[in-house]
Amino acid sequence: MPRPTTAQITYGSVTVVFSTLAMLLLSQTASGVGIAVIVLAALGLGLLVAMTVPLPKQPAAPAARAVPVAASTGERVPEQRDPVRSDPVLADPVLADSVREPTR
Repeated sequence: MPRPTTAQITYGSVTVVFSTLAMLLLSQTASGVGIAVIVLAALGLGLLVAMTVPLPKQPAAPAARAVPVAASTGERVPEQRDPVRSDPVLADPVLADSVREPTR
């Protein structure tokens, strides 16, 4: 089970404190049962808020490259590469302009 993050603990705690104060002030209850119900409701609300805080995203695994398959034979087809994109010098527009010679 993953540990709660600092943001989850903070948001949950702040929610419990402020919602308890707000409900006690709005209800103006003085009985022990009323206070217990408000405290339990505030704890439930704080737990709900803490669980809905977005977790940090894990880095995605690199997607596997699809290998084309010939339809008729079921054999793998060699990947066709664009020479401009596979060459780092030609892929950069600034470097590519300095490498290419003007046509005559």
